[in-house]
Amino acid sequence: YINYKWIMVIRVTLIIVLLYLLKYKYIYIYINYYNVVFLFERSLLRLERLQKFLARAGIGSRRYCEQIILSGAVKVNGKRVDTLGTKVSDSDRVEVNGKLVKPVSEKLYFILNKPRGYVTTVKDDRGRKTVLDLLPEVSTRIYPVGRLDYDTEGLLLLTNDGNFAYALTHPKYKVPKTYLVKIKGIITAKEIDRLEAGILLEDGKTAPAKAQIIKIDQSSQTSTIKLTIREGKNRQVRRMCSTLGFPVLSLKRIQFGCLRLENLPLGRFRKLSKQEVNKLYLEAGFKPPSN
Repeated sequence: YINYKWIMVIRVTLIIVLLYLLKYKYIYIYINYYNVVFLFERSLLRLERLQKFLARAGIGSRRYCEQIILSGAVKVNGKRVDTLGTKVSDSDRVEVNGKLVKPVSEKLYFILNKPRGYVTTVKDDRGRKTVLDLLPEVSTRIYPVGRLDYDTEGLLLLTNDGNFAYALTHPKYKVPKTYLVKIKGIITAKEIDRLEAGILLEDGKTAPAKAQIIKIDQSSQTSTIKLTIREGKNRQVRRMCSTLGFPVLSLKRIQFGCLRLENLPLGRFRKLSKQEVNKLYLEAGFKPPSN
């Protein structure tokens, strides 16, 4: 004997419970090209912006991934995506230039003392040596955090963690970078004040900086200064000094946030410790990764 009355009551009750869970987002309905999934834990289906997904997959920083998306090189579940705003989950099929990409499981962080004569990129279309040539032992795809000019040496970070790269390079987080700069000419306190107040360049005025005279060499008519900036305009330090009439003879980054170059030999690298990674995350105002 089937009591249809009770079956109807159960059905109605289930619908009410379902609507309640949907309302308060205890469950989440996700529809893609292939299926409809009902999940009783929203955390099981974490949707995130496509550029963040690509950054987690080790493609590059979020800003670089945005450029990749806008270029039309990305497909999601077989459909080309060339606008920002798309959200995906780990269950989606994401391709870049026809190659399937997935988030990396192990996050890697390196510090490199970059020599002059290397380009800060993954590969160079002109056949020049890249900073990755200095890390032949690393088989996992990594990429530089920000840039150092071809003729600039010093502290360079490399990683496959897109959030890390984003936190340290986006201008709004104002993570300081310190350089040792040797310039042609004798600099005075007046010019130091101008560097600290900000220099008007072609692409706008630079943010306030910290500058300090380290050495004045009257015989060679050169000066060495330490300059700390919190933004990353193209060739910013060189242009700031040149605008004041002091061509840069040599440029070396000696500190990035709380991380110092210290005694790392030129052309050598090492892994960052978990404590160093966490400190850099916190300096940018981000919560450190749990793993």
